Amino acid sequence: MWGAELRTGLARLHRGFAGRAASAAVVLLLVSGLLAAGRRVADARGLAGGMIVTLSGDLGAGKTTFARGCLKALGWAGPVKSPSYPLVEHYPLSSLYFYHFDFYRFADPGEWETAGFADCFQRNTVCVIEWPERVGGLLPAPDLALTFTYADDASLSGRNLALAAHTEAGKRCLTAMTSTGTGTP
Repeated sequence: MWGAELRTGLARLHRGFAGRAASAAVVLLLVSGLLAAGRRVADARGLAGGMIVTLSGDLGAGKTTFARGCLKALGWAGPVKSPSYPLVEHYPLSSLYFYHFDFYRFADPGEWETAGFADCFQRNTVCVIEWPERVGGLLPAPDLALTFTYADDASLSGRNLALAAHTEAGKRCLTAMTSTGTGTP
């Protein structure tokens, strides 16, 4: 159901916590794996109002592609653009509001305070944030933090994806992402 690429990545899963996983690392070989990973987190209804998900990684590492997968799974039929220039894209869905932020262009963490984005963090919103490190410690703590890196093997055009859950809601997303489809991670 999730494609051979995602299954291959999940076969290489590494758990960082005994029992229930609090962190995981997955190798995704193609861009389609990033879309599938985003769909998997959202399809399982792991994403819910009030959640904050941070996406860290170099330019072109797959952050926006992952967000696109989440949105498509939540029922968004329109285009999903990188919010690099407008800083935020808003996607009103029937059950919640989805805000996709990109703070790459922030030169100073203080820009977070003057932008007024804190008002977007509500109980009925999901906030997905690219480049969270650009606003320092001013953001609320994330439920789920993802880090995208280029594959270690230069002959592959894939990505490594590290996931860390910081709350019970984040752990639900992590479980949805790393589940083999049999009900167990």
